[in-house]
Amino acid sequence: MSQLRSTAVAGLFYAADAAQLRGDVDALLAQVDGGGACPKVVIAPHAGYQYSGLVAAQVYGRVTQAAGTITRVVLLGPSHRVGFVGIAASTKDYFATPLGNVRVDREALGLIDALPQVHYRDRAHLEEHSLEVHLPFLQRCLQSFSLVPLVVGHASPTDVAEVLECLWGGPETLIVVSSDLSHFLPYGAAQARDEQTSRRIESLASDISGEEACGAHPLNGLLCLASRRGLKIERVALKNSGDATGDRNRVVGYGSYVIYEPVQP
Repeated sequence: MSQLRSTAVAGLFYAADAAQLRGDVDALLAQVDGGGACPKVVIAPHAGYQYSGLVAAQVYGRVTQAAGTITRVVLLGPSHRVGFVGIAASTKDYFATPLGNVRVDREALGLIDALPQVHYRDRAHLEEHSLEVHLPFLQRCLQSFSLVPLVVGHASPTDVAEVLECLWGGPETLIVVSSDLSHFLPYGAAQARDEQTSRRIESLASDISGEEACGAHPLNGLLCLASRRGLKIERVALKNSGDATGDRNRVVGYGSYVIYEPVQP
């Protein structure tokens, strides 16, 4: 019998009603330019849609044109609820959202489950929102895809890079790294901190701290691998919750970025 990872934050971070959720995501995507080539990697925030949804939509809009090509999504995010060392895979067969169930790619997990830094740890996934909030965007942007969901605990950049290298694949595979930026600074201080962090991300620095980005561990691994592969990262959006709500006292920063693979001759 199939095992299902149920939603943890439907009704909190995004709408629990399928029709409302579909409309919310589509409205966000309608506000962005979806032109140009499809990225190989997107980095996007994981807050409630009312706060960071538009920042996320600006990279997901670029994915829609490859809906018929992308069939696998490798999704990495930080652990907010459970402390552990390494990278947590899931034993579940499907991840649920109000828009339907997404099949976990057990074949792809087989490529990494012998790595010492990878462990099957369902507890790390149970209440974690950093992966879940991306799924409705992916469900609206792609026709059909399987999922490789990985929650990253305390893991070195090289450990995360090794996992990503194994799962990199070709044009059928999209890599998604989930991260917010600074937390709970006044608006001006957050802008300055996030601008500095964004420049470090764009320079492929792989020593981003947790104070700079809550998804520092998966992010550093991606940046390590991007540097090794000679890839460039492009900033798409840099905002914070104060831009969305008007409350500028204690804000959370959000950035979205894309990485393209070189066009083969």
